[in-house]
Amino acid sequence: MKVLQINVTANSGSHGRIAAGIGAQLISGGHQSYIAYGRTGNYCDSELIKIGGKTDVSLHLLKTRLLDRHGFGSLHSTTKFIKKLRKIDPDVIHLHNIHGYYISISVLFKYLKEAGKPVIWTFHDTWPITGHCSFFEHVNCYKWKTECFACPNIHGYPKSWFVDNSRRNYREKRALFSGLKNLVLVSPSEWLAGYLRHSFLSSCDIRIINNGVDVLKFSPDFNGLVKQKYSLTKKYILGVANIWDERKGLKDFIRLREILDNSIDIVLVGLSVNQIKSLGDGIKGIRRTDSIEDLASLYAGAEVFVNPTYLDNFPLVNIEALSCGTPVITYRTGGSHESIDEGTGCIVEQGDVRALHESIMDIVCSENSNISGKCRERAVSKFSADARYKDYISLYQESLKII
Repeated sequence: MKVLQINVTANSGSHGRIAAGIGAQLISGGHQSYIAYGRTGNYCDSELIKIGGKTDVSLHLLKTRLLDRHGFGSLHSTTKFIKKLRKIDPDVIHLHNIHGYYISISVLFKYLKEAGKPVIWTFHDTWPITGHCSFFEHVNCYKWKTECFACPNIHGYPKSWFVDNSRRNYREKRALFSGLKNLVLVSPSEWLAGYLRHSFLSSCDIRIINNGVDVLKFSPDFNGLVKQKYSLTKKYILGVANIWDERKGLKDFIRLREILDNSIDIVLVGLSVNQIKSLGDGIKGIRRTDSIEDLASLYAGAEVFVNPTYLDNFPLVNIEALSCGTPVITYRTGGSHESIDEGTGCIVEQGDVRALHESIMDIVCSENSNISGKCRERAVSKFSADARYKDYISLYQESLKII
Protein backbone atom coordinates (compact mmCIF):
# COMPACT_ATOMS: atom_id res chain seq x y z
CA MET A 1 0.00 0.00 0.00
CA LYS A 2 1.27 3.44 -0.96
CA VAL A 3 0.00 6.36 1.17
CA LEU A 4 0.63 10.08 0.68
CA GLN A 5 -0.21 12.53 3.46
CA ILE A 6 -0.53 16.29 3.00
CA ASN A 7 -0.01 18.70 5.89
CA VAL A 8 1.37 22.18 6.46
CA THR A 9 4.33 20.63 8.35
CA ALA A 10 6.15 17.31 8.48
CA ASN A 11 7.42 15.99 11.82
CA SER A 12 7.04 19.47 13.32
CA GLY A 13 4.23 20.64 15.59
CA SER A 14 1.51 18.31 16.82
CA HIS A 15 -0.12 17.57 13.44
CA GLY A 16 3.22 17.17 11.68
CA ARG A 17 4.36 14.67 14.32
CA ILE A 18 1.12 12.74 13.90
CA ALA A 19 1.72 12.52 10.13
CA ALA A 20 5.31 11.37 10.73
CA GLY A 21 4.14 8.77 13.25
CA ILE A 22 1.57 7.35 10.85
CA GLY A 23 4.28 7.22 8.18
CA ALA A 24 6.66 5.33 10.47
CA GLN A 25 3.92 2.82 11.29
CA LEU A 26 3.21 2.33 7.58
CA ILE A 27 6.86 1.70 6.78
CA SER A 28 7.28 -0.74 9.66
CA GLY A 29 4.38 -2.70 8.16
CA GLY A 30 6.04 -2.92 4.76
CA HIS A 31 4.07 -0.08 3.13
CA GLN A 32 5.29 3.07 1.34
CA SER A 33 4.84 6.49 2.92
CA TYR A 34 5.13 10.01 1.52
CA ILE A 35 4.44 13.31 3.29
CA ALA A 36 3.91 16.49 1.27
CA TYR A 37 4.30 19.66 3.34
CA GLY A 38 4.33 23.41 2.84
CA ARG A 39 6.23 25.03 5.68
CA THR A 40 8.54 23.17 8.11
CA GLY A 41 9.78 19.69 7.32
CA ASN A 42 12.01 17.76 9.72
CA TYR A 43 13.67 14.45 8.93
CA CYS A 44 11.48 11.39 9.38
CA ASP A 45 11.09 7.88 7.95
CA SER A 46 8.69 8.96 5.20
CA GLU A 47 9.81 10.43 1.88
CA LEU A 48 9.23 14.19 2.13
CA ILE A 49 7.92 16.40 -0.70
CA LYS A 50 8.11 20.18 -0.33
CA ILE A 51 5.25 22.21 -1.81
CA GLY A 52 6.36 25.70 -2.91
CA GLY A 53 8.87 27.96 -1.19
CA LYS A 54 9.18 31.12 0.88
CA THR A 55 8.15 33.45 -1.95
CA ASP A 56 5.03 31.39 -2.64
CA VAL A 57 4.08 31.41 1.06
CA SER A 58 4.59 35.20 1.19
CA LEU A 59 2.36 35.78 -1.85
CA HIS A 60 -0.32 33.49 -0.43
CA LEU A 61 -0.10 35.38 2.87
CA LEU A 62 -0.53 38.69 1.01
CA LYS A 63 -3.57 37.34 -0.84
CA THR A 64 -5.05 36.36 2.51
CA ARG A 65 -4.37 39.70 4.18
CA LEU A 66 -5.56 41.87 1.29
CA LEU A 67 -8.36 39.80 -0.25
CA ASP A 68 -9.41 37.25 2.41
CA ARG A 69 -8.74 34.43 -0.05
CA HIS A 70 -6.86 32.00 2.12
CA GLY A 71 -6.50 28.61 0.46
CA PHE A 72 -6.91 30.06 -3.01
CA GLY A 73 -3.28 31.09 -3.58
CA SER A 74 -0.25 28.92 -4.46
CA LEU A 75 -1.67 27.95 -7.87
CA HIS A 76 1.69 27.42 -9.60
CA SER A 77 3.36 25.48 -6.78
CA THR A 78 0.29 23.28 -6.27
CA THR A 79 0.16 22.51 -10.00
CA LYS A 80 3.81 21.44 -9.85
CA PHE A 81 3.06 19.29 -6.82
CA ILE A 82 0.12 17.58 -8.57
CA LYS A 83 2.49 16.53 -11.37
CA LYS A 84 4.67 14.78 -8.76
CA LEU A 85 1.57 13.30 -7.17
CA ARG A 86 0.49 11.77 -10.48
CA LYS A 87 3.91 10.11 -10.84
CA ILE A 88 3.81 8.71 -7.29
CA ASP A 89 0.25 7.46 -7.91
CA PRO A 90 -0.60 6.71 -4.25
CA ASP A 91 -3.29 4.22 -3.31
CA VAL A 92 -4.63 6.46 -0.53
CA ILE A 93 -4.34 10.22 0.06
CA HIS A 94 -4.59 11.49 3.63
CA LEU A 95 -5.23 15.21 4.18
CA HIS A 96 -4.45 16.98 7.44
CA ASN A 97 -4.23 20.80 7.61
CA ILE A 98 -4.57 22.15 4.07
CA HIS A 99 -4.53 25.74 5.28
CA GLY A 100 -1.34 27.57 6.21
CA TYR A 101 -0.47 29.63 3.08
CA TYR A 102 0.99 26.78 1.02
CA ILE A 103 -1.57 25.01 -1.19
CA SER A 104 -4.39 25.80 -3.60
CA ILE A 105 -7.51 23.93 -2.56
CA SER A 106 -8.98 24.53 -6.05
CA VAL A 107 -6.12 22.75 -7.83
CA LEU A 108 -5.87 20.02 -5.17
CA PHE A 109 -9.55 19.09 -5.14
CA LYS A 110 -9.83 19.17 -8.92
CA TYR A 111 -7.13 16.47 -8.95
CA LEU A 112 -8.75 14.48 -6.11
CA LYS A 113 -12.07 14.35 -7.97
CA GLU A 114 -10.39 13.32 -11.22
CA ALA A 115 -8.19 10.68 -9.57
CA GLY A 116 -11.04 8.99 -7.70
CA LYS A 117 -8.72 7.62 -5.01
CA PRO A 118 -9.75 7.08 -1.39
CA VAL A 119 -9.26 10.28 0.62
CA ILE A 120 -8.98 10.34 4.41
CA TRP A 121 -9.25 13.84 5.85
CA THR A 122 -8.35 14.49 9.49
CA PHE A 123 -9.86 17.73 10.78
CA HIS A 124 -7.59 19.41 13.32
CA ASP A 125 -9.82 22.51 13.38
CA THR A 126 -12.94 23.91 11.67
CA TRP A 127 -11.38 25.95 8.84
CA PRO A 128 -12.63 23.67 6.03
CA ILE A 129 -16.31 24.10 6.97
CA THR A 130 -16.30 27.90 7.40
CA GLY A 131 -15.87 30.85 5.08
CA HIS A 132 -12.93 32.18 7.04
CA CYS A 133 -11.96 31.07 10.54
CA SER A 134 -10.40 27.97 12.04
CA PHE A 135 -12.36 28.28 15.31
CA PHE A 136 -15.64 30.09 15.88
CA GLU A 137 -16.90 29.30 19.39
CA HIS A 138 -15.12 32.26 20.97
CA VAL A 139 -17.09 34.67 18.75
CA ASN A 140 -20.30 32.63 19.17
CA CYS A 141 -20.89 32.48 15.41
CA TYR A 142 -22.71 29.55 13.78
CA LYS A 143 -23.48 30.99 10.33
CA TRP A 144 -21.39 28.17 8.83
CA LYS A 145 -24.34 25.83 9.38
CA THR A 146 -26.15 27.57 6.53
CA GLU A 147 -23.79 30.08 4.89
CA CYS A 148 -21.04 32.38 6.15
CA PHE A 149 -21.24 36.16 5.66
CA ALA A 150 -20.22 39.31 7.58
CA CYS A 151 -17.60 37.31 9.48
CA PRO A 152 -17.18 38.56 13.08
CA ASN A 153 -13.74 36.92 13.24
CA ILE A 154 -12.24 38.41 10.08
CA HIS A 155 -9.15 39.56 12.02
CA GLY A 156 -8.61 36.09 13.49
CA TYR A 157 -6.49 33.47 11.76
CA PRO A 158 -6.17 33.53 8.78
CA LYS A 159 -6.27 37.29 9.24
CA SER A 160 -7.69 39.64 6.62
CA TRP A 161 -6.93 43.34 6.99
CA PHE A 162 -9.74 44.91 5.01
CA VAL A 163 -11.92 42.55 2.95
CA ASP A 164 -14.57 40.06 4.08
CA ASN A 165 -14.89 37.33 1.46
CA SER A 166 -16.40 34.79 3.84
CA ARG A 167 -19.56 34.24 1.75
CA ARG A 168 -17.59 33.61 -1.46
CA ASN A 169 -15.06 31.40 0.34
CA TYR A 170 -17.83 29.36 1.96
CA ARG A 171 -19.62 28.74 -1.33
CA GLU A 172 -16.43 27.76 -3.13
CA LYS A 173 -15.28 25.46 -0.32
CA ARG A 174 -18.70 23.79 -0.25
CA ALA A 175 -18.55 23.18 -4.00
CA LEU A 176 -14.93 21.96 -3.91
CA PHE A 177 -15.14 19.70 -0.88
CA SER A 178 -18.50 18.14 -1.71
CA GLY A 179 -18.85 15.33 -4.22
CA LEU A 180 -15.77 13.24 -3.41
CA LYS A 181 -17.06 9.67 -3.68
CA ASN A 182 -14.42 7.99 -1.52
CA LEU A 183 -14.03 10.53 1.30
CA VAL A 184 -13.86 9.66 5.00
CA LEU A 185 -13.64 12.44 7.58
CA VAL A 186 -11.75 11.84 10.83
CA SER A 187 -12.12 13.94 13.96
CA PRO A 188 -9.81 13.58 16.98
CA SER A 189 -12.70 14.60 19.26
CA GLU A 190 -16.42 14.03 19.67
CA TRP A 191 -16.76 17.82 19.95
CA LEU A 192 -15.51 18.48 16.41
CA ALA A 193 -17.29 15.43 15.01
CA GLY A 194 -20.52 16.99 16.27
CA TYR A 195 -19.87 20.12 14.21
CA LEU A 196 -19.01 18.08 11.12
CA ARG A 197 -22.39 16.37 11.41
CA HIS A 198 -24.06 19.79 11.11
CA SER A 199 -21.86 21.09 8.27
CA PHE A 200 -22.15 20.87 4.48
CA LEU A 201 -20.09 17.66 4.80
CA SER A 202 -22.64 15.98 7.05
CA SER A 203 -23.40 13.26 4.49
CA CYS A 204 -19.80 11.99 4.64
CA ASP A 205 -18.62 9.00 6.63
CA ILE A 206 -17.37 10.58 9.89
CA ARG A 207 -15.07 8.66 12.24
CA ILE A 208 -13.36 9.52 15.54
CA ILE A 209 -9.71 8.65 16.06
CA ASN A 210 -8.23 10.35 19.12
CA ASN A 211 -4.76 11.82 19.00
CA GLY A 212 -2.10 9.66 20.63
CA VAL A 213 1.31 10.01 22.25
CA ASP A 214 4.41 7.86 22.54
CA VAL A 215 3.71 6.31 25.94
CA LEU A 216 7.27 4.98 26.18
CA LYS A 217 8.86 8.41 25.80
CA PHE A 218 6.20 10.18 27.87
CA SER A 219 6.44 8.12 31.04
CA PRO A 220 6.26 8.80 34.80
CA ASP A 221 10.02 8.33 35.13
CA PHE A 222 11.31 11.60 36.58
CA ASN A 223 14.85 12.82 35.92
CA GLY A 224 15.88 14.94 38.91
CA LEU A 225 18.48 16.74 36.80
CA VAL A 226 15.64 18.65 35.11
CA LYS A 227 14.90 20.41 38.40
CA GLN A 228 18.53 21.49 38.54
CA LYS A 229 18.57 22.54 34.89
CA TYR A 230 15.53 24.80 35.26
CA SER A 231 16.15 25.86 38.89
CA LEU A 232 12.96 24.29 40.21
CA THR A 233 13.09 24.26 44.00
CA LYS A 234 9.39 24.16 44.95
CA LYS A 235 6.32 22.17 44.10
CA TYR A 236 5.00 23.40 40.76
CA ILE A 237 2.05 23.27 38.40
CA LEU A 238 2.80 23.09 34.69
CA GLY A 239 1.48 24.62 31.47
CA VAL A 240 2.78 23.77 27.99
CA ALA A 241 2.00 25.26 24.56
CA ASN A 242 3.69 25.62 21.17
CA ILE A 243 2.63 29.27 21.04
CA TRP A 244 1.40 31.14 24.09
CA ASP A 245 -1.28 33.66 23.26
CA GLU A 246 -4.65 34.72 24.63
CA ARG A 247 -6.40 31.60 23.35
CA LYS A 248 -4.00 29.40 25.38
CA GLY A 249 -4.86 31.21 28.62
CA LEU A 250 -1.59 32.97 29.42
CA LYS A 251 -3.45 35.85 31.11
CA ASP A 252 -5.32 33.34 33.26
CA PHE A 253 -2.03 31.92 34.54
CA ILE A 254 -1.00 35.46 35.50
CA ARG A 255 -4.32 35.92 37.35
CA LEU A 256 -3.88 32.51 38.95
CA ARG A 257 -0.47 33.52 40.28
CA GLU A 258 -2.11 36.31 42.29
CA ILE A 259 -4.16 33.83 44.35
CA LEU A 260 -2.04 30.67 44.30
CA ASP A 261 -0.12 29.78 47.44
CA ASN A 262 3.49 31.06 47.32
CA SER A 263 4.78 27.60 48.17
CA ILE A 264 3.74 26.48 44.65
CA ASP A 265 5.44 27.76 41.50
CA ILE A 266 3.93 28.01 38.04
CA VAL A 267 6.13 26.66 35.23
CA LEU A 268 5.21 27.49 31.62
CA VAL A 269 6.98 25.85 28.67
CA GLY A 270 6.99 27.28 25.14
CA LEU A 271 7.21 31.01 25.91
CA SER A 272 9.08 33.54 23.79
CA VAL A 273 11.99 35.54 25.20
CA ASN A 274 9.84 38.67 25.49
CA GLN A 275 7.05 36.77 27.23
CA ILE A 276 9.52 35.36 29.76
CA LYS A 277 10.83 38.86 30.49
CA SER A 278 7.31 40.14 31.13
CA LEU A 279 6.39 37.44 33.67
CA GLY A 280 6.08 38.36 37.31
CA ASP A 281 7.58 36.58 40.31
CA GLY A 282 6.46 33.03 40.89
CA ILE A 283 6.08 32.12 37.22
CA LYS A 284 9.02 30.28 35.71
CA GLY A 285 9.16 30.72 31.94
CA ILE A 286 10.93 28.17 29.74
CA ARG A 287 11.43 28.48 26.01
CA ARG A 288 10.18 25.74 23.72
CA THR A 289 12.30 22.62 24.13
CA ASP A 290 13.00 19.98 21.48
CA SER A 291 14.06 17.55 24.23
CA ILE A 292 11.23 15.08 24.81
CA GLU A 293 13.21 13.74 27.79
CA ASP A 294 13.20 17.17 29.46
CA LEU A 295 9.55 17.78 28.64
CA ALA A 296 8.47 14.37 29.95
CA SER A 297 10.39 14.96 33.19
CA LEU A 298 8.75 18.38 33.58
CA TYR A 299 5.35 16.73 33.19
CA ALA A 300 6.24 13.91 35.59
CA GLY A 301 7.57 16.29 38.25
CA ALA A 302 4.50 18.56 38.25
CA GLU A 303 1.78 18.35 40.89
CA VAL A 304 -0.81 18.97 38.20
CA PHE A 305 -0.95 19.98 34.53
CA VAL A 306 -3.15 23.03 33.87
CA ASN A 307 -4.57 23.80 30.42
CA PRO A 308 -6.77 26.94 30.54
CA THR A 309 -7.28 26.90 26.76
CA TYR A 310 -10.05 28.90 25.11
CA LEU A 311 -9.72 27.28 21.65
CA ASP A 312 -8.72 23.67 21.09
CA ASN A 313 -9.70 20.39 19.49
CA PHE A 314 -8.03 17.46 21.28
CA PRO A 315 -4.73 18.85 22.65
CA LEU A 316 -1.75 16.51 22.78
CA VAL A 317 -0.40 18.24 25.88
CA ASN A 318 -3.23 16.83 28.01
CA ILE A 319 -2.48 13.25 27.05
CA GLU A 320 1.27 13.80 27.30
CA ALA A 321 0.70 14.85 30.91
CA LEU A 322 -1.55 11.86 31.63
CA SER A 323 1.03 9.53 30.12
CA CYS A 324 3.59 10.95 32.58
CA GLY A 325 1.24 10.20 35.48
CA THR A 326 0.17 13.82 36.02
CA PRO A 327 -3.50 14.80 36.52
CA VAL A 328 -4.98 17.42 34.18
CA ILE A 329 -7.17 20.44 34.88
CA THR A 330 -8.64 22.05 31.76
CA TYR A 331 -11.38 24.42 30.73
CA ARG A 332 -14.51 22.99 29.14
CA THR A 333 -13.23 24.01 25.72
CA GLY A 334 -13.72 22.13 22.46
CA GLY A 335 -12.61 18.54 22.96
CA SER A 336 -9.94 19.39 25.56
CA HIS A 337 -11.90 17.87 28.43
CA GLU A 338 -12.59 14.61 26.56
CA SER A 339 -9.14 13.25 27.45
CA ILE A 340 -9.83 13.07 31.22
CA ASP A 341 -12.33 11.44 33.55
CA GLU A 342 -13.20 11.86 37.24
CA GLY A 343 -10.18 9.92 38.41
CA THR A 344 -7.60 11.73 36.29
CA GLY A 345 -8.43 15.43 36.47
CA CYS A 346 -10.97 18.25 36.68
CA ILE A 347 -13.01 20.29 34.21
CA VAL A 348 -13.53 24.00 34.87
CA GLU A 349 -15.72 26.49 33.03
CA GLN A 350 -13.84 28.92 30.77
CA GLY A 351 -12.31 31.91 32.53
CA ASP A 352 -13.21 30.81 36.06
CA VAL A 353 -9.76 31.28 37.58
CA ARG A 354 -11.04 30.86 41.15
CA ALA A 355 -12.49 27.45 40.27
CA LEU A 356 -9.21 26.65 38.55
CA HIS A 357 -7.39 27.50 41.78
CA GLU A 358 -9.76 25.40 43.89
CA SER A 359 -9.29 22.39 41.60
CA ILE A 360 -5.51 22.74 41.75
CA MET A 361 -5.51 22.87 45.55
CA ASP A 362 -7.92 19.90 45.74
CA ILE A 363 -5.44 17.79 43.78
CA VAL A 364 -2.30 19.14 45.45
CA CYS A 365 -3.76 18.51 48.92
CA SER A 366 -5.37 15.20 47.99
CA GLU A 367 -4.29 12.04 49.78
CA ASN A 368 -5.19 9.95 46.74
CA SER A 369 -1.86 8.25 46.13
CA ASN A 370 -3.21 6.29 43.16
CA ILE A 371 -4.07 9.26 40.95
CA SER A 372 -0.75 9.07 39.08
CA GLY A 373 -1.34 5.40 38.31
CA LYS A 374 -4.86 6.11 37.04
CA CYS A 375 -3.54 8.86 34.76
CA ARG A 376 -0.89 6.58 33.31
CA GLU A 377 -3.34 3.72 32.87
CA ARG A 378 -5.82 5.94 31.00
CA ALA A 379 -3.12 7.23 28.64
CA VAL A 380 -1.76 3.76 27.86
CA SER A 381 -5.18 2.18 27.33
CA LYS A 382 -6.79 4.97 25.28
CA PHE A 383 -4.16 7.28 23.83
CA SER A 384 -1.15 5.19 22.80
CA ALA A 385 0.15 6.64 19.53
CA ASP A 386 0.96 3.21 18.09
CA ALA A 387 -2.61 2.05 18.59
CA ARG A 388 -4.10 5.21 17.08
CA TYR A 389 -1.73 5.06 14.07
CA LYS A 390 -2.84 1.46 13.53
CA ASP A 391 -6.43 2.73 13.51
CA TYR A 392 -5.50 4.94 10.56
CA ILE A 393 -3.80 2.10 8.70
CA SER A 394 -6.89 -0.07 9.22
CA LEU A 395 -8.96 2.81 7.82
CA TYR A 396 -6.71 3.03 4.75
CA GLN A 397 -7.12 -0.69 4.13
CA GLU A 398 -10.87 -0.48 4.66
CA SER A 399 -11.16 2.41 2.18
CA LEU A 400 -9.32 0.42 -0.49
CA LYS A 401 -11.72 -2.52 -0.09
CA ILE A 402 -14.71 -0.22 -0.57
CA ILE A 403 -13.59 0.86 -4.07
